[in-house]
Parts: sequence; C-alpha cells; structure tokens
Amino acid sequence: MLYGSAYDAIRRKVDHIHVALHEDVEFHKLTTGLERYRLPYEALPEINRNEVDTSVTLFGKRLSMPLIISPMTGGTDEAAYYNRLLAEAAQDFGLGFGVGSQRVAIENPSLADTFDVRKVAPDILLFANLGAVQLNNGWGVDECVEAVDMIQADVLTLHLNPLQECIQPEGNTNFEQLSERIGEVCELLDVPVVAKEVGHGISKRTAKLLVDAGVAGIDVAGAGGTSWAKVESLRSYDEDLSLIGAELGEWGIPTAESLIEVRTAAPYVTIIASGGIRTGEDIAKSLALGADAVGMALPMLRCAAESREALHKRITQLREELVTIMFCASLKDCCSLKNSSIIKVQT
Repeated sequence: MLYGSAYDAIRRKVDHIHVALHEDVEFHKLTTGLERYRLPYEALPEINRNEVDTSVTLFGKRLSMPLIISPMTGGTDEAAYYNRLLAEAAQDFGLGFGVGSQRVAIENPSLADTFDVRKVAPDILLFANLGAVQLNNGWGVDECVEAVDMIQADVLTLHLNPLQECIQPEGNTNFEQLSERIGEVCELLDVPVVAKEVGHGISKRTAKLLVDAGVAGIDVAGAGGTSWAKVESLRSYDEDLSLIGAELGEWGIPTAESLIEVRTAAPYVTIIASGGIRTGEDIAKSLALGADAVGMALPMLRCAAESREALHKRITQLREELVTIMFCASLKDCCSLKNSSIIKVQT
C-alpha cells in the first residue's frame, strides 16, 4: 500500500493520462509557426519515389524515419500498457521512444516495471526521463544512472518545465543555478543527455546555457501542441492555480521559432523538434529548419488509446506523407532535406 507523497505521485500520473486523453489541452491562440513555411514543389523531381530514403542515425542508432514517440506516461498499470504498446510500435517501425518521468519509480521501486519496455522493444533508441529540477532537490548522478539502468536506456532526457511546475500544487520551482547541476550529470553520465521542454519552448538564451552545460541534444518542445499548463490547470484542486494555468496556458515560444533560435545557438548538438508536430509535412519542414528528428506525443497516445491498429495506421500515414513530400520536393534523403531551401511565406 502506498501513502502520502507516493500516492499523490501516482494520482498525478492517473490524472495526466485522463486529462490528456479526454480534455482540450492543446494550444489554440498560439500555433507552431510551421504554417509560415513551405518546401518548394517540383513538378519534375527527377528522382524515383521508391528510392526516397527517410532513415536517419540518431545517437548511434538507425531510425527508419526521423520520428521519436515522445514521453508521456508511466507509474500506473494503465501507463504500463500504453508504454508497451507505443514501444512495440517503435520497434515495429524502427522509431525512437521515450518514457515519461521516472521519478515515481525511483521513489517507489515497485513501479519500475511500468516503465520497462525492453522486453517488447529490444532494439529501439530508448530515452530515460527525469525532471531536471530534481537535481536541485537532493538528486544527482546516482538517480540519473538509476533511471537509465532501470529501462536499459540509450539516452537520458532531463525535462525542463518551469511553467508546469508553477501550476502544480505540488510543483518544484527552485531552478536556481540548475544549469550547473545539469553540467555535472553531463560530465559523469555514460550516456548522452538531452534537455527537453515539455511544450512551451526553449529560447536562444536557454539553449546557450544548455550547450555550455554539455548536453548532447536539445528537444525544443515548442508551443503549438499540448500545453502542460492547461493539463495542470484542468487537474488542479487549487482554484487560484487553476485560473493561472488557464490564463497562461497559451504562453510559450512557437515550435518553429524555438527551433530556429536553438539551432542558431547550438549548431553542433542534436536538435529534436516537438510541440504540435502532427503531419509528415510538419516533419519535413522541421528538418528543413534545422531539426535532426521530431517528436510526437499526444497524437500517438490518443491513437494507442483507440487501438493498436489505429496507432500503426497513423505511423504508416506519417511515413507515406513524408516520402511523398520529399519526392515532390526532389529530395532523395533526409540529408538532402536538412540542406534544402525552405521558403518563408509572407503573413
């Protein structure tokens, strides 16, 4: 039996899944900004569509397309089901996959199995996940190693979520000198470290701090997709915090803007674009703007909640859209896509 903070943590995980699946938690006033760009259409592409190659290498592993199923959940039986279903899909399609925050399993080892996906996905690029702010709450390299070892991960994600933490009644908001703690982890951990926002974007200033800390990658997780301020607002039992979350739920840096800023500030690290990525065209535009891969979370979770078939159909459609766009833009592989000229549409 779990009591106190352990019970609260599990309740939070249950709430996150329910709210994400059944409530309106996406941005509406603020868009990703990707609609302001387009790839040139070539009526005479001079390449064979059947030979278009969407594969990329990320952190030493080959992906069939530049797509990561981004972290959402863990810590409950329902979360374990979704994690394994999503990881199976990543294995079947050759994608990356990230679990949700493992804090609950480090504090309660009996829950570690809800994050264990290696038994169904032995070959995938797998991301462990902890909240970076925990490094200012007594945690350090040992807990990071535990998170990685728990699921035999290839990469550790340290997520950054100051706005989300402000709306959580139980939130941690001491981010003082956190880049120094992140630097210590980057220096001592045996696997690459990726810093990731949760849906409100990363600025040029933050990217520079992260590069100086030694991260191997940055996931911009920009505004325009799921707003975790809205998620927390909808699950909060504190009326004042709920109102603040609703008011600030549309705040952040649009994904395209964040991607460009981060790529400028961090030209030599791996960049993942997430936050409102919904189509093959979004994937193509993101790579043309500087991303090495993209992440998708909520659309995948909602498909998984519908059925395994719906999830596989969505991934298949994404790949076909990406192949078609690359073909019609005369881009034979992702390297060509990353070096292509994208056009900014006047608004």
